Amino acid sequence: MKNKLFESLVIAGVLIYSGLSGPDSAFGQSAMINVSARHCTSLDGEWQIIIDPTGAGDWRKVWQERKPEKKTDFIEYSFEGGPALNVPGDFNTQLQELKYYEGTIWYKKTFNYIPTGNKRLFLHFGAVNYMASVYLNGNIIGSHEGGFTPFQFEIGNLVKPGINTIIVRVNNQRLKDGVPGLGYDWFNYGGITRDVNLIVSDRLFISDYFIQLKKHSFNEVLGWVRLNGNSLSQNVRIKIPELNLDYKTRSDVSGLAEIKFSSDFKLWTPENPKLYKVIIQSETDTVIDTIGFRSIEVKGPKILLNGKPVFLKGINIHEENPLRAARAYSESDALLLLKWVKETGCNMIRLAHYPHNENMIKSAEKLGIMVWDEIPVYQQIEFSAPGVTDKMDLMMREMVNRDKNRCGVIVWSLSNETNSSPSRDKALINITDNCRYLDSTRIITSVINDEHYSNNILNVWDTLYRHLDLISLNEYLGWYVPWQGQPGDIKWNLAIKDKPIVITEFGGEALYGNNSGPKDEASSWSEEYQEQIYKDQIVMFGTMNNLCGVFPWLLADYRSSGRMHPVYQKGWNRKGLISEHGEKKKAWYILKAYYDTIKNTY
Repeated sequence: MKNKLFESLVIAGVLIYSGLSGPDSAFGQSAMINVSARHCTSLDGEWQIIIDPTGAGDWRKVWQERKPEKKTDFIEYSFEGGPALNVPGDFNTQLQELKYYEGTIWYKKTFNYIPTGNKRLFLHFGAVNYMASVYLNGNIIGSHEGGFTPFQFEIGNLVKPGINTIIVRVNNQRLKDGVPGLGYDWFNYGGITRDVNLIVSDRLFISDYFIQLKKHSFNEVLGWVRLNGNSLSQNVRIKIPELNLDYKTRSDVSGLAEIKFSSDFKLWTPENPKLYKVIIQSETDTVIDTIGFRSIEVKGPKILLNGKPVFLKGINIHEENPLRAARAYSESDALLLLKWVKETGCNMIRLAHYPHNENMIKSAEKLGIMVWDEIPVYQQIEFSAPGVTDKMDLMMREMVNRDKNRCGVIVWSLSNETNSSPSRDKALINITDNCRYLDSTRIITSVINDEHYSNNILNVWDTLYRHLDLISLNEYLGWYVPWQGQPGDIKWNLAIKDKPIVITEFGGEALYGNNSGPKDEASSWSEEYQEQIYKDQIVMFGTMNNLCGVFPWLLADYRSSGRMHPVYQKGWNRKGLISEHGEKKKAWYILKAYYDTIKNTY
């Protein structure tokens, strides 16, 4: 009889892939993983667009691309003669008139299709922010809600030999019942922000797999491979050439094959980010991945990496290249940010406040940087609104599905700065249970900022903490909340005392080069004031017995429309340790020196 973990993995695979079998769906189909290893044709590059601020394209049925047939006919829209946008990329930074635009853009791309025999064809989007409706040759094939996770549609029965036309209605307007909701502190970059690919597969192909160490083990892999198509019972092999490993199994009639094998792995660590070439084979398909193996768990008040305590020397980052003031998407964007991360002495990044692109995930893993993956359940979420919890759950599943084989990802984070209420508590407890059922091998948490500070005592409690592996706390002592005494004298009142604590946000704003004015006044926006916050926070960290990591807010200044000070902000959140031009502020050197004193051994 299969063990409990495998049973949960089986159900996880079924749940994640329940929408893959047909081309039409209320939401985009859950995407196959490891797209770069598939037979892809890129649709990146220039797409023609129509800007539609009033929504007129809906009733005019832009997707039909009608043309005048008689001399008296005229059509009040056209892609020809209009502007074009680069994909991937946000539309706000490509045309000046779209800088602060939140609304509908229609995208158009044509491709030439040559039939390739008994094959299947998928249209895959890395991400579109926020609502996407996708049309092929004048017919809708599906839609997707959510700006930061991949989706796809099977289109083999819908394409025609020769030229085909894809039209995508993209809308980044904030929604009261959206995830995130109406209010959030980052720039609302809209558009087709990640890669678009046509993927050709055999009739029966490897759609999904999970190949990671069993929880609490350093040498045993427990996972699965899922096939999609007809005649699902096949021989399946896992090869790791460097380890001379050739594991054989067989899928059942549903296409699911259990994976269970052991080997003498060199475990992945930040100092030695060892990755192995892994070959996954069925009788009709082969997928090659690069996978690392490590153990991460919580034991009492400690976080253990490969069985040894680890201190998370973290930093928060947004998916933005500050030098371009635009949405980050490429490998070069990722390497720019990660270069700064490594220079700062960090061993971990928190991807705030949504899943970032795969270039960031994979590049961090190669560089030995642990990753905190998060869904955009942020502040003003309408937990009681119809459908909101379903959207949260789908985004969580799409995040876990995409990144579950990336050993650098050690934390699934399911919310940030939400206030307790019956609907909120129920929703987040349920999604926590669902996430743990999908993947119990990682740390699961939500980030809280509802602490109570009085008489230099910080009272930390939230009903969610009973359900989480990690107490994750945002606190802005010295900025939004003034100190009530000396930082070294602060007292911590933890309702749960046997769990590790991570400070997931702290800091303050400073304009690079601003070294004038009172150095002890927050309103000076000076580097010295920010520097003092970091000095005081580091003193306070020494008072915390269960502290296992800190994540300053944040690596680099980033765009945020709500930051309206005309002198010091100008539409930028200035809490970065590095300016939007790449200049290091004084607080950066304080954090760097602090991290240099912390030595982890694995």
